[in-house]
Amino acid sequence: MSRTKHQQVLVTGGAGYIGSHACKALAHAGYTPVTLDNLVYGHRWAVRWGPLVAGDIADRACLDALIERHRPTAVLHFAAYAYVGESVQDPGKYYRNNVAGTLTLLEALRDHGIPHLIFSSTCATYGVPEQIPIDEQHPQHPINPYGASKLMIERMLADFDTAHGLKSIALRYFNAAGADPNAEIGEAHDPETHLIPLVLDAAAGRRPAITIFGDDYPTPDGTCIRDYIHVTDLAQAHVRALQALEQGADSTRYNLGNGHGFSVREVIDQAARVTGRPIPVERGPRRPGDPPRLIGDATRIRRDLGWQPQSADLETILHTAWRWHQRAS
Repeated sequence: MSRTKHQQVLVTGGAGYIGSHACKALAHAGYTPVTLDNLVYGHRWAVRWGPLVAGDIADRACLDALIERHRPTAVLHFAAYAYVGESVQDPGKYYRNNVAGTLTLLEALRDHGIPHLIFSSTCATYGVPEQIPIDEQHPQHPINPYGASKLMIERMLADFDTAHGLKSIALRYFNAAGADPNAEIGEAHDPETHLIPLVLDAAAGRRPAITIFGDDYPTPDGTCIRDYIHVTDLAQAHVRALQALEQGADSTRYNLGNGHGFSVREVIDQAARVTGRPIPVERGPRRPGDPPRLIGDATRIRRDLGWQPQSADLETILHTAWRWHQRAS
């Protein structure tokens, strides 16, 4: 489909880690991303490829004004709280923001006739894996309110398609990692809970050590294995999904992963090689709910949309993360 640079796409949560990388990918594909972010976890400095509207998806008046002004043709929906542990401690916060906020957004899209939405979902909707790798047919039994909130939204999207013709593609991420290769944007969570930036903090001396939570799992080195996918590959998948909807694709759901995993110890060892610095390690107890392996099967999106990860190796992921980490320090 041909487009002009004036074709605007609403990006909720576009000031966050994955959302900002998606904004850059949209801009390079010829769109103008319009970011809506309440800046609770997002950053003004991350909004570089289109306008920023400081506001909340739960604010219907804000949504109406934004849509009237910018006339977006589609939405990429990243806005959500995403701390698993916090969701267990304060589930109401997650259901109010993630589920009720998204409902307000969907009703605004319905009323303004915006036909397409790409949704930032998660492998947490699957819960404890029954088989590895996990494909899209795997049963969805989330074990925490964060995963449950995302699964509820997937159901809402299916219902809005049936009732109102809102077409959507939900992308179920595994572990987003890395940073923009040009180090223009990158990962900057507060608090930080992701393994790779914590490991790099230890390499940089910002924290005394990295804790391995359990080294007696049934894996080759005893530590948990996860599927890490470069954030720029994630961003490109969103552009591919949007273009598929524009070309008439039906609503669907896709996994986003590399199809192979790296253990916690492999990440630490490779980070030491990339940074050239020693990384002190401490041993901690297993965390409840941590499965030994989480690896995604992304065969369907590769087949249907021609999406192919460009930075699937751990060394590249860590090099880009380290470059950003040094620049952001």
